[in-house]
Amino acid sequence: MDPTLGGQMVDVDTPAAEGLSAPLPRDTHLLLRRAVHDHAREALGRRDPPPVLHVGVPGGRTASLPLDPAEPADLGLRTDVVAALRVRAGPETGADASHLVWLSRSGELVLQDLDALWLSAARAAYIEAERELIFVVVNRHGWRDPRSGLGRTWARVRANKRRQPASGKDTA
Repeated sequence: MDPTLGGQMVDVDTPAAEGLSAPLPRDTHLLLRRAVHDHAREALGRRDPPPVLHVGVPGGRTASLPLDPAEPADLGLRTDVVAALRVRAGPETGADASHLVWLSRSGELVLQDLDALWLSAARAAYIEAERELIFVVVNRHGWRDPRSGLGRTWARVRANKRRQPASGKDTA
């Protein structure tokens, strides 16, 4: 250990942790909860809804693309798609200062190939745009950030527009 560093080792090559971390700002928490509720409403009566990539502000201006699992895994093409969706979602100003990117799909909130493919594309598109990326995977019961593992689930999500209870289970 270097005594000039106060006995602490510093690794300058370690990148900063990516993704969401607790505690979340209240606005971010509410937007993520809205994304879950919107997905639950859209998936109502459908056993296995197709995955959809969304960019924008849940409950506000968004651009969405239904995904076909048979699509090629070309990173460049996917990056261009995310960049185009970001532009179509509108400017990131005022109350919409930070777009979210969320992949709504069925299944458990564990990392799947589709999540990784679109996360890498979103990451590249947001680096090119010099914007901060908030990327989460959403299902009928909650959301999860595949980079940090932070997430939240609810035992029951009501798909209607009534006010939802704030209770839920956080995961890390």
